[in-house]
Amino acid sequence: MSYTKLTYHIIFSTKGRRAFLNAQTLPRLVEYIGGIIRNLGGNSVEINGPEDHLHVVVGLSPTVCLSECVRDIKCNSSRWIHEAFPQASAFAWQDEYAAFSVSESALPKVIEYVRNQQEHHKRVSFGDELAALLKRHGVKYDERYL
Repeated sequence: MSYTKLTYHIIFSTKGRRAFLNAQTLPRLVEYIGGIIRNLGGNSVEINGPEDHLHVVVGLSPTVCLSECVRDIKCNSSRWIHEAFPQASAFAWQDEYAAFSVSESALPKVIEYVRNQQEHHKRVSFGDELAALLKRHGVKYDERYL
């Protein structure tokens, strides 16, 4: 018997950081991505973001590879966005993403952080946010690509 609890905080942006997520698109997108995650056997814990990027807190089965989960979320949600919002024909997700493991003790704080994204980004840019998260988690990065 194997016992696991694998929770991740995933962050990815719209291509070119174009504003797309708003009061009309975000709730429907969150619901759709939740369905993608359920189809992978996972559990969407919290999904939210400002206009140009998305935070996904997800619990995954150990049989699901994180990169495959992100690929499925981006690919399927992008296709759905083009169908549901025909005016968004130029929409795409950025190829890159960031992902961090989340301990059970830190989970409530991460959920609250994701829930407050719109307010948070009135003060902090996405680049500054991502740099801070990468530093906090000890991930080396090149500032040119933020």
